[in-house]
Amino acid sequence: MPVITIERKVLEKNDVIANQNREKFKSKNLFVMNFVSSPGSGKTSLVEKTIEFSRGKFKIGVIEGDVQTNLDAERVNKFNVPVVQIVTNGGCHLEANLVRDAYKNLENEDFDVLIIENVGNLVCPSSYDLGEDIKVVILSTTEGDDKPLKYPAMFRNASVLIINKIDLLPYLDCNIEEMKKNALSINQQLKIFEVSCKTGEGLSEWIEWIQKNVGKS
Repeated sequence: MPVITIERKVLEKNDVIANQNREKFKSKNLFVMNFVSSPGSGKTSLVEKTIEFSRGKFKIGVIEGDVQTNLDAERVNKFNVPVVQIVTNGGCHLEANLVRDAYKNLENEDFDVLIIENVGNLVCPSSYDLGEDIKVVILSTTEGDDKPLKYPAMFRNASVLIINKIDLLPYLDCNIEEMKKNALSINQQLKIFEVSCKTGEGLSEWIEWIQKNVGKS
């Protein structure tokens, strides 16, 4: 029982800062997305393609979260967008205070959409509000169609599911319809996109959806 009490206090403190972040983002009229997934699903590739396909439609800023290194921020920086890296030094998720501090480096930049790329983990990030408008869970076809059933909290707390690497379907024992069925059995409200960051398939629909949400925060 004491462990539960401590955890509740930690989350309550996080939620206070998350709400402060949310008010700050709203004052800037930002649409904020928290990208969550297991390692290797293609989060950073999706960030890159979202930036590439959004040119001329809306502007993007990025907060990158990783356990070690600034490699992801270096990849994103090549697209000449505002980006800052958070290195958690072993921490398995981002917290609202880390996002608050990182955003101070971006708040004078001009952009419409803020993407927060969380640490690769399908457990811990599901519990932590960062002040985002939505959580976007990325699931690759290489992970198997039963992944939503194994990590229900993440899919329950997400608003969007991106099924990535659909170009690999001919080579995998993955039933994409079963994957969607499993995800929707946990969260019937999930908006689902099927994409390939390799071929570009499905990315236009994803960008159009973001564009419809820009300015609504």
